[in-house]
Amino acid sequence: MKPHILALMCLLASPLCCAAQQALPQLDVSGRVVIDGQSVPYLIRHLPPVSFPSLPPAISAALTSRGCLIPQTYEAYHPENVVHGSFESPGSSDWAVLCSVKGTTSLLVFFASRSPAEPFELSSAPETERLQMNGGTHVLGFNWAIDPASPQQVHQAQSGLDPRPPLIDHEALADSTIDHKTVYHFFAKGAWTLLAMPPD
Repeated sequence: MKPHILALMCLLASPLCCAAQQALPQLDVSGRVVIDGQSVPYLIRHLPPVSFPSLPPAISAALTSRGCLIPQTYEAYHPENVVHGSFESPGSSDWAVLCSVKGTTSLLVFFASRSPAEPFELSSAPETERLQMNGGTHVLGFNWAIDPASPQQVHQAQSGLDPRPPLIDHEALADSTIDHKTVYHFFAKGAWTLLAMPPD
């Protein structure tokens, strides 16, 4: 429920509703960082796990229990940074999520074969280290995005390698900095690796 709607209901309902409003997480986080001696404003938007109804309930509950909010890139036009794919093996049903807690974002991967309480954490960083200028607004925005990458997409990204690696047999996880670099996390033989890519 949107905060302004809940606030209106508080005027018409019981004090319990007002307590619920006070418990809502802060979805938009703003502040300033210093870049090249200049103080620059930033704005990071978040969504709660319940904004992603396709998430399996057990994973959604695990994210909520961790206090996760899902950071959205400055380019977002729809809920993002929660993705489904076959990351463990061909045909598996797995999820990857960017989870922000108290200003730090972690890349978590949940395998269907493992308990939702035991996700893999592939990387983490303070949110303020994942900022870049948001178009012509002069406000920094969040620049970290994840997506599933098919074997064909990865093979195309590796086209500059010699020799070119063989086609992988299931999806990788694309880990991108908007307008900059994408790396590909791949799970095989019980471990995560970064796939080889041509030099920038």
